[in-house]
Amino acid sequence: MSLIHEIDYGTPRSTSETMVTLTIDGETLTVPEGTSIMRAAGEMGTAIPKLCATDMLDAYGSCRLCLVEIEGRAGTPASCTTPVMPGMVVKTQTERLKRLRKGVMELYISDHPLDCLTCAANGDCELQDMAGAVGLRDVRYGHEGHNHPNPGKDESNPYFTYDPSKCIVCSRCVRACEEVQGTFALTIAGRGFDSVVSPGMEESFLGSECVSCGACVQACPTATLTEKSVIEIGQPEHSVITTCAYCGVGCTFKAEMRGNEVVRMVPWKDGKANRGHSCVKGRFAWGYASHKERILNPMIRASITDPWREVSWEEAIAYTASEFKRIQARYGRLSIGGITSSRCTNEETFLVQKLIRGGFGNNNVDTCARVCHSPTGYGLSQTYGTSAGTQDFDSVEQADVILLIGANPTDAHPVFGSRMKKRLREGAKLIVVDPRRIDLVRTPHVEAAHHLPLKPGTNVAVLTAMAHVIVTEGLADEAFVRERCDWDEFQDWASFVADPRHSPEAIEAVSGVPAADLRAAARLYATGGNGAIYYGLGVTEHSQGSTTVMAIANLAMATGNIGRPGVGVNPLRGQNNVQGACDMGSFPHEFSGYRHVSGDETRQLFESLWGVPLDSEPGLRIPNMLDAAVDGVFKGLYVQGEDILQSDPDTRHVAAGLAAMECVVVQDLFLNETANYAHVFLPGSTFLEKDGTFTNAERRIQRVRKVMPSKSGKADWEITLALAHAMGFNMNYAHPSEIMDEIARLTPSFAGVSYAKLEAEGSVQWPCNEKAPLGTPVMHIDGFVRGKGRFMVTEYVATDERTGPRFPLLLTTGRILSQYNVGAQTRRTENVVWHEEDRLEMHPHDAEQRGVQDGQWVKLASRSGETSLRALITERVAPGVVYTTFHHPGTQANVVTTDFSDWATNCPEYKVTAVQVSASNGPTAWQESYEDRARSSRRILPVVEAAE
Repeated sequence: MSLIHEIDYGTPRSTSETMVTLTIDGETLTVPEGTSIMRAAGEMGTAIPKLCATDMLDAYGSCRLCLVEIEGRAGTPASCTTPVMPGMVVKTQTERLKRLRKGVMELYISDHPLDCLTCAANGDCELQDMAGAVGLRDVRYGHEGHNHPNPGKDESNPYFTYDPSKCIVCSRCVRACEEVQGTFALTIAGRGFDSVVSPGMEESFLGSECVSCGACVQACPTATLTEKSVIEIGQPEHSVITTCAYCGVGCTFKAEMRGNEVVRMVPWKDGKANRGHSCVKGRFAWGYASHKERILNPMIRASITDPWREVSWEEAIAYTASEFKRIQARYGRLSIGGITSSRCTNEETFLVQKLIRGGFGNNNVDTCARVCHSPTGYGLSQTYGTSAGTQDFDSVEQADVILLIGANPTDAHPVFGSRMKKRLREGAKLIVVDPRRIDLVRTPHVEAAHHLPLKPGTNVAVLTAMAHVIVTEGLADEAFVRERCDWDEFQDWASFVADPRHSPEAIEAVSGVPAADLRAAARLYATGGNGAIYYGLGVTEHSQGSTTVMAIANLAMATGNIGRPGVGVNPLRGQNNVQGACDMGSFPHEFSGYRHVSGDETRQLFESLWGVPLDSEPGLRIPNMLDAAVDGVFKGLYVQGEDILQSDPDTRHVAAGLAAMECVVVQDLFLNETANYAHVFLPGSTFLEKDGTFTNAERRIQRVRKVMPSKSGKADWEITLALAHAMGFNMNYAHPSEIMDEIARLTPSFAGVSYAKLEAEGSVQWPCNEKAPLGTPVMHIDGFVRGKGRFMVTEYVATDERTGPRFPLLLTTGRILSQYNVGAQTRRTENVVWHEEDRLEMHPHDAEQRGVQDGQWVKLASRSGETSLRALITERVAPGVVYTTFHHPGTQANVVTTDFSDWATNCPEYKVTAVQVSASNGPTAWQESYEDRARSSRRILPVVEAAE
């Protein structure tokens, strides 16, 4: 538990290594060069009054409240904009300064309505605080704010209100939107007394370009911008530091509370992943935790056509264990398995795979990374020896060239996207490789140097063509390669990519990317200074996903862009703990730490601690489980916090596999799509109700702290523990910290991790062990984990999914800012205001050929199936390409995706599906019948009837 207010030093911290000594109020101190007088005074404990200054923003110097006197210098300069100098002597409190500050505050108060007793910011208002700090007791000019414009409150945003009558025109909100978020949605309209903050061109907040990140609300020193939750509940009285449960950025938040009720989530300035910033999801979309549709009691049913029956935890656990035992007795040890959750903690995920290996007696465990970033694990382990990204997020601040491929960070990883935009505004160059014109191609004050709109499925060809340019034009870093990589393998690879069939001119016909653009982009990456590669699911969710990851690794090694800040290979992970789920041993062939189950020494280590023999044969992947279920040999599944029926490809096949099982157990917050085929439902807990850790995309391990009691009575780790006991497998822990202690004992990369260390350091990045006791922000500095870096030949193999007369278009899928993954959480918040349905993006040319109008229902058909949704006509997609999201179950987007997958990992090829689009009158028969089945499967018997 912590205090509500963090210390605000007024200006950002200086990173200079040169130190300056000065005197403030008679006290001598030494601070880094470039530090403002305001911050220097604050660090020694002297708070200089301020209103326009905050340490999240650059100094501005407009409020004139932070005036100081400097010996030998005329006037009273603003302490926020005045840097320290050697030997400087400063006074922060004199009679002259008192008089000036009171005069300034008098003018502010005269233009501000004094309704403090009923104001939502009462007790959390900097204007109120500063009036007290300067000793203001009387206002000669009145205090009704008559001169201030008051066009009325703007209540359009679902999460915060804007009351211009209380604005002091400090510009903090405008500057936060520019400097921190990079959206430039706010401005100051008017002049003098008519000055007022304006979203866009005098639009409402909801109608403007505002992305509701909350930076403006956080920056506001008055009640001008206020969370509606604060207005409704009141000011919080304590806070708990925890980690966001949305995307892989892993933002740290203060959950500000009144009792057990969350008032607001405020990004924590000391969070090393987000540095005090947030997005609309983490900042505001936490209301799903108390949504009326949340299931809080365990339920069972004998058949998926029966209504649900609420039962006690004891009955639910006993029933699940008896069913799993019955199935194994009849069909064999390998007939059951489980899926871990990338939304649950490391500790909870570790327990599920431990239960399956030790309690079920097999390795039939997999995780959602199978369908997103499993190629990252394989590709990077083959080339570098580790299955994770190489940098920390801070590294982007030193990048000179950013190659962004198959990722849309402003939508999917918005806080990191803002940091990337800031670096681009400072002068870094951007190369975007994406079939769609994402926002970063051109956005306020940012424009990509090159956009390569490749044909979906041709990633390998394009990257190999870039390598061709680098090798044939002598742009490779030979010294780096000779020192750090296998030279013979490099020569083989260089000979391969130098073949004329891999030239940009030859690849243009395959990829659709102009050869000149591809050559220019390759030259820029190779010669532009620090080159960093960031990629997402547009790389991995292909039949050649693993090959593409290896091609990326090759580029970084060939140009020497690995092993220092500002460079590297950086996968942007989708879910909050997908990296951790992989680290914890959620794949059927690996224990925690990515060690193969066939390794005798590793397996014996686990056996000695767990007290049971473990299988040396890899288990089934998710697709294999479904295939085996259809074949009648796989009969039981424990699904922790995943909705495979909505998220996995080829929905009909997933449904057939689930329907063929005799006991499907779903552990989740809501009755999701997979629960339509479940026999047991175990209510899970939100991140607000549990202790543990998440590991984000930069390998950062961070604490998740319980801020309220679990509404269902058990945290997820406690459910798995109870099931293990019922299965006869002995697992005993009193707290998640004890689970982490076991993880550290068994996992070399986590050997130095403990809750005590996380409390002391805030977070650490693995590997954290004897060699790196405080973690490893940047990997491969002195050498690759595998020894010498390994160049891999990356032959382009066209996908088996081809366009033709029946299906001439290519469908690719992705995410949108306001929604998250399958939408289970965000659809149950006010975020639906921005995205209430999935739409199919079509180029105007393709729409005109088919007679499709914007907003019209269209049928989307592939070789696998068909669905319907409404069209969105836009030039963001190229002709021949259509795009949709998958956040709403009613869309049934994965009905049309195929069962093609990555050759190495079975990661589905979501990004390339041959389709046809035609006008439609509404949802398809499949969608309507599915909805009927879903409604039927969600019936819950009243408690009285259940008791009978």
